[in-house]
Amino acid sequence: MILKNIENFILVAVTVMLLSACGTTSMTKAGGGVSEVYEVHHEGRIHVFYDRKLYTDFLKLGETPYRLTRIGAGPNNETLVFGLTKKDKKKRSGIPVVDLFDGKAKPAEDFYAEMVKHGRIYIFNNFDDMKTVRDFGHPNYQYSMIGAGPNGETLVFVLNKQNKKKRPTGLIKKYEQHHS
Repeated sequence: MILKNIENFILVAVTVMLLSACGTTSMTKAGGGVSEVYEVHHEGRIHVFYDRKLYTDFLKLGETPYRLTRIGAGPNNETLVFGLTKKDKKKRSGIPVVDLFDGKAKPAEDFYAEMVKHGRIYIFNNFDDMKTVRDFGHPNYQYSMIGAGPNGETLVFVLNKQNKKKRPTGLIKKYEQHHS
């Protein structure tokens, strides 16, 4: 039990360090859908964010001031916790990332996402690939950089049938831009 708590603490601390230098990023592009999503899988919950600052604050504090919670709505009956901005706190509809999860919104063409799960950092440029990892626990295709994370974590760049034979140079560059 103590070892598991230490592992969870380290996982959260690593993610905080990853994002500490990052500023707030817009969640949507004008008319282009949801541009960024961040997920943390922790203690039977899937925490989902569409605002980088909110995500970073969650990693520091372990809570968000405003959230929409759906108990048992995750793929394996996990609780989905959507971190909300102050602007969206009173809404029950029209929240970009919730609409994306519900199939009412589309990801932007230049979609970018990160998922902290199993002590790894998964990086995506395709929402369907992200859904696959969330639902089944691992990607069908990937390009891994073992020990390349800021604290020696494995970075997993998630691929699909269309790009599985190519090094994901563009996605690697995007990740580096988010963490420089």
